[in-house]
Amino acid sequence: MPSSIESADSAEQVRPVTGPVPWVAMYHSVGDCSDDPYRITVTPERLERQLGWLRRRGLRGVSVGELIAARARGEGRRLVGLTFDDGYADFLDHALPLLDRWGCGATLFVLPGRLGGHNDWDPLGPRKPLLTADGIRRAAAGGVEIGSHGLTHVDLTKADPATLAAETVQSRARLEELIQAPVGGFCYPYGTVDGRAVDAVRAAGYGYACAIDPGDLNGVHALPRVHVGQHDRAPHLFLKYRLHRLRRRPVEGL
Repeated sequence: MPSSIESADSAEQVRPVTGPVPWVAMYHSVGDCSDDPYRITVTPERLERQLGWLRRRGLRGVSVGELIAARARGEGRRLVGLTFDDGYADFLDHALPLLDRWGCGATLFVLPGRLGGHNDWDPLGPRKPLLTADGIRRAAAGGVEIGSHGLTHVDLTKADPATLAAETVQSRARLEELIQAPVGGFCYPYGTVDGRAVDAVRAAGYGYACAIDPGDLNGVHALPRVHVGQHDRAPHLFLKYRLHRLRRRPVEGL
């Protein structure tokens, strides 16, 4: 993992010829989706089918750090970034074994200010437990790239200067102390991003950051992603993959 992160940090310096925009899939929870008002959950069975679809098409899921490092070398056209936001506890029981089974990597964006807590930012529920410190260390030991999702899941575009610093600088410091390894990736809570948030994330030392649809801010510190949900079967995945590459602007240097 450190080598991927270090490579991601140097990706901006390498600046290869820009190619098609990298495909980065956005997941959240993996488990029971019978009560899922925000459409953030996929069942283990659906995730397995989706990972199988990738591999049958000659694609392989990897962490965002590995994806950026490969693209910086002029490689990685058959790699897909897999991201899991919020750091739900079900990642260890349901997602990690499936990633191992299909030979895939992933980036797990966690909240060091809510260790062992719940997704209290979702007013409609249901309450889902988040990973503890030990759970995050277990994920890292399993080869998963650990990234920051901020400290407590705050919309950075609405944060005051002190909160903005805590959510970017402090979250990285806490995670690096927790896993005893560099943390090179950030993910904007709610996917919301503006120039001020991008500047804060860059200044905090992250090599890359993930958004959803960053618009004109599109870049290594505001990477576009595609939501993948429970109802995404093979035809939907194919369309999302193709449309993402057609509609999204290339990321400079990637």
